[in-house]
Amino acid sequence: QVQLVESGGGLVQPGGSLRLSCAASRSIFSFTFMGWHRQAPGKERELVATITSGERPNYADSVKGRFTISRDNVQSTVYLQMRGLKAEDTAVYYCVARSNWGTDYWGQGTRVTVSS
Repeated sequence: QVQLVESGGGLVQPGGSLRLSCAASRSIFSFTFMGWHRQAPGKERELVATITSGERPNYADSVKGRFTISRDNVQSTVYLQMRGLKAEDTAVYYCVARSNWGTDYWGQGTRVTVSS
């Protein structure tokens, strides 16, 4: 079991930046990957980015070049640096951790609103 707590969401203007954090209640070193998904109003949840235990990142095409995922195993925290934000990035962002046995653990989400 692990509890994931996201933070860092808020209201930002188009073109702005935010950094989301996901703090885990225990070491994240053993998780197969950590990642971020998002769910916009009226849409299904979608993958944003993942990072493996070997720190290999993977991004959705829609955020490549704008978002950067990273992890700090000492702090048991995963980050999502978001730059060049667009209105279509507005969503609730969820942190996810996949265990070695295939179980996904989710945080409660943090809301990001991109609007002028």
